[in-house]
Amino acid sequence: MSNRFRSEITEEEEQEVVPEIAEKSELPKNIVTQFFTEGFVSKQAATETLPFVIFLAFLAMVYIGNRHYAENNIRKIDKLNKEVKELSWDFKTLKADLMLKSTQTEVAKQVDTLGLKEPIEPPKKIIITSNEN
Repeated sequence: MSNRFRSEITEEEEQEVVPEIAEKSELPKNIVTQFFTEGFVSKQAATETLPFVIFLAFLAMVYIGNRHYAENNIRKIDKLNKEVKELSWDFKTLKADLMLKSTQTEVAKQVDTLGLKEPIEPPKKIIITSNEN
């Protein structure tokens, strides 16, 4: 087609030009475009349900955040349980050492360095008689 005025174009040429202009570029054939263009869901219905979809996405994020929070709490609880067990073992060990060190023979060994000695004679009983008659 050459550059000519509109009045110079014949009807035959007009008919040839019209289909060329009327052709649209076709959308790529994939699931999403077929879903919206072939009438499964109209654009109006999709935009009406958009707030609900956003709400569902928000709930999903809250659910994921709650899951992470719960897992972190479980890890902290496990860590504290291990610490309690270790402290319990330390307590039992220290208690056993104290029981050993408080026996009569251990006390005698510790006091021997200070110059004190264990009495050999049994203690004497003191009896007081009252003469108030």
